[in-house]
Amino acid sequence: MPKLLYASSSPYSSKVRMAAAYAGIAIEAVAVKTEDKQAVLIDANPLGKIPVLVLEDGRSIHDSRAITQHLNRVSKNALFPRNPDKRLEAEVLEALADGICDCALSMVYERRTRPEEMVYQPWLDRQWAKITQALDLLNSNPPKLPKKITAGQMALRACLGYLALRFAGKWEKGRARLTRWAARFDEKFPELKDCVPS
Repeated sequence: MPKLLYASSSPYSSKVRMAAAYAGIAIEAVAVKTEDKQAVLIDANPLGKIPVLVLEDGRSIHDSRAITQHLNRVSKNALFPRNPDKRLEAEVLEALADGICDCALSMVYERRTRPEEMVYQPWLDRQWAKITQALDLLNSNPPKLPKKITAGQMALRACLGYLALRFAGKWEKGRARLTRWAARFDEKFPELKDCVPS
């Protein structure tokens, strides 16, 4: 069985765990701590980043988007539509959600790794501006939640879960449609709720 090296707080890990569950692909989830530089993680991904999917033949797939594409192929398109326009829409939504997470994570690391007097506020402000622009766009037109969802919707749910974990009370203001979207996602797909960042 493939092993997924992940962290419960990681939005990228969350997306991949949702994708595997939704596609019906059995994986063994192995929690790792990136800061510990565990050998199991470094051996699988020299960058020391998660998630990493270690296949039964020993090959490793890293970067969450490469993993969702692999899971999509293995599941015969359970995660992305075959229609080129709809597939592009799903891929762009996944990229946007991941991009929001990239900005949020850089803010977390800026505060976590620097002494308080060295935290660079203009960097934090720039990242937050990117996040709010993207959230406002999504709030103005939240993606649909049909019976069959894509990795794009899963990425967005993971993203909003991460923001709720790290920026609770800050990202939701003025974005009622997006907060309702997340709640509806959890109602429609309760089997994926345990995968949301925690």
